[in-house]
Amino acid sequence: MLRPETQSPKLGPIRLLASDIDGTLLNPQFQISPDDLAALRRAHAAGIEIVLVTGRRHTFALPIARQLGFDLWLISSNGAVTRSLSGETFHRDLMPRQVCRELCTAMQDFRGHTVLTFDKETKGAIVLEHLDDLNASIRRWLEKNMEYIEFIVPIENALVTDPVQAMFCGSMVRMTQALRALAATGMGNRITVLRTEYPERDLSMIDVLNAGCSKGHALERWAAHRGYRREEVMAIGDNHNDVEMLEFAGHPVIMGNACEELRARGWSVTLGNDKCGVAAAVANLVRG
Repeated sequence: MLRPETQSPKLGPIRLLASDIDGTLLNPQFQISPDDLAALRRAHAAGIEIVLVTGRRHTFALPIARQLGFDLWLISSNGAVTRSLSGETFHRDLMPRQVCRELCTAMQDFRGHTVLTFDKETKGAIVLEHLDDLNASIRRWLEKNMEYIEFIVPIENALVTDPVQAMFCGSMVRMTQALRALAATGMGNRITVLRTEYPERDLSMIDVLNAGCSKGHALERWAAHRGYRREEVMAIGDNHNDVEMLEFAGHPVIMGNACEELRARGWSVTLGNDKCGVAAAVANLVRG
């Protein structure tokens, strides 16, 4: 259950539960634990809408979502795409290709760490110049998605349509340098920069999206569409890219394995993803 010293006041009726996937719903073995799965099914049966909110591409999140066994919507690519399991699109927030072209030029020193994604399910959905500079963790992810990957040099030649996002990925040290370079581009009012970090894997991913695009904005848009007030929304997350989503939710909950930035916010803390933290949070929710 939620740790007593950080529990929020008694919950009112929650109508929408938004859960991150990696580091939250998935355990350290990258699976949904049986207790977490059962808890979400109980919440769904109780009339609570479940939405998964992830940095993953829609297609890469689908196998996780389908395990839940009920119909739901996915907010993917850190808020850029909101789409149902059946493929119906509610909203897309793409980056203008000219902005992305300027970004690639400005980040020339990080070209080997650059990945572009596009909203399609064919080869070319993921574009990069080569794999040489990507660390082992992200390379494993890319190798699982080889059917969607196209290698284009220079990468700007892929920008014949608006991309979903640009991503820079690599070691913690290298991506700290990339964040500084991004800040120096002067493009801050035209892009959103979100980061996801896994220090234990020496992996950092920086997602660059259209201005104003985030998990939080997408969740707020979906809640308004469904007629939910903020105080009827619970969100569960663990990483930097979850901050806006947690700020929007009337009932933010962070995982016991959450990064230090989130832990300093004073939000309610559930168990870690190795101890079925989602199930613990949902147990409180259903009782509330």
